Amino acid sequence: MEQTKARIWTANDNDSKSARLSQIHDYEDLEYLGDITIGTPPQSFRVVLDTGSANLWVPDIKCVQGRKEICRQSRCDYGMVCEVLCPDKSCCEKKETEDDGGESPCRDKNLFNSVKSKTYVKVDPKVMFNITYGTGFASGFLGNDTLRFGGSDEDETLIVPGIVFGQAVKIADFFADNPVGGILGLGFAKLAVEEVKPPLQQAIDLGLVDPIFTVFLEHNGFSAQGEFGGTFTYGGLDYVNCGEVIAYEKLTVAAYWQFYMKAFSAGYLTIKKGWEVISDTGTSLLGVPAAIAGMAADALGCNFNRLYEIYEIDCVANVTVDLTIGDHVYTLEGENLVVQLGDDFCVVAMFPMGSGGFGPQWILGDPFIRQYCNIYDIGNKQIGFAKPI
Repeated sequence: MEQTKARIWTANDNDSKSARLSQIHDYEDLEYLGDITIGTPPQSFRVVLDTGSANLWVPDIKCVQGRKEICRQSRCDYGMVCEVLCPDKSCCEKKETEDDGGESPCRDKNLFNSVKSKTYVKVDPKVMFNITYGTGFASGFLGNDTLRFGGSDEDETLIVPGIVFGQAVKIADFFADNPVGGILGLGFAKLAVEEVKPPLQQAIDLGLVDPIFTVFLEHNGFSAQGEFGGTFTYGGLDYVNCGEVIAYEKLTVAAYWQFYMKAFSAGYLTIKKGWEVISDTGTSLLGVPAAIAGMAADALGCNFNRLYEIYEIDCVANVTVDLTIGDHVYTLEGENLVVQLGDDFCVVAMFPMGSGGFGPQWILGDPFIRQYCNIYDIGNKQIGFAKPI
């Protein structure tokens, strides 16, 4: 099934412009990354395509703390390993200008080098960016160049000139030993730092694509290490992987992809309080208000792991939860609700989150988007849902 879908990269769209497609790579059903290129000739990066933020950044060559190229490999980190294995022993001498430890989370990642791009344009060097996420941060300076939504070997990709993006010189340790090589935000401009225009909005303003995109995510399981994991269809609906649209819901706030959810059910538990929720491709699980998460875990027969703040569950548990959005009930089934994190170790796909009374109270992350294709209608400020085919 996956191979069949991976070969069908055709845009069957009835809108005025052709839809553009980007193949997604699945890592353990916890991270879904897309390939992009920046610059001319293209420099490649594998990034989170994130509806929960609005800026693009990738690691810059300066992120390796000024160390010469031969010193950036792992065997040339400081200490005994460097003394024994590094071919250039000068790498083992820590410079005063380098941070303690000498090892950068950018090590072994693709790094953007503006000198190698003939379409690169400098941005005011006084303007710096600093973005904080739930699991880390990135900071650096801004540049301007051509962006391709997709890898250089993919057809039917969207190519957009004049994108302002972040060149990260410092990133959180979270990104070390992680396949994430940057983040491309697909939220609204209100979320963007330094008033930078989001990349997809730039494409829309240039008339390159219609103001809508569709996300289909594939379920591959714990063993997935970069295989085909879905499709982002820019500029239209995905008629290859997604069925008829069940319904559209108006956004309550056009910053995140935020809308209203009426009710939640899990096992014997039903709550009809109503909440502001967001659809977020960059979140691996479902973010649930802490009090509700605890009750839902009990109703589903879970055990709370206090160390990691996750809910353990039997890997073969046949559980479901229902989300009432608008006039429709959306059911998340066990295949997407039970997530394997190790051999015979599974958790229910939710984590407790707090809210200070502002912003979204729930995050509908990848488990929800695997269960239902999400259609992000920028032009009409609404979101739609469809069952995958």
